[in-house]
Amino acid sequence: METPGRVSPEAPFEPSQPPVIEGFSPSVYTTSEGFKEKFIRKTRENPLVPIGCLGTAAALTYGLYCFHRGQSQRSQLMMRTRIAAQGFTIVAILVGLAASTLKSRS
Repeated sequence: METPGRVSPEAPFEPSQPPVIEGFSPSVYTTSEGFKEKFIRKTRENPLVPIGCLGTAAALTYGLYCFHRGQSQRSQLMMRTRIAAQGFTIVAILVGLAASTLKSRS
């Protein structure tokens, strides 16, 4: 059985530094982006997602309020509305993802 030849790495392994991968940059943005800037950018890229989230939260809140007041019919309607708003939000996310994929290919 042969022993493999000694392989000497080009540079010593440094665990405190990220690995260098050709053609890969770990940071897409040169400046650090805060929460507010990122939220505004993402909202401009796909404005239907926050609208769907707000609709979901509003239907849930109003449905719970109606449940608390004993209006079971209205509460059930709001829970169904919440499901529809969640579906709208998922579709908005998927459409935004598809649009950004097609835009990056061009």
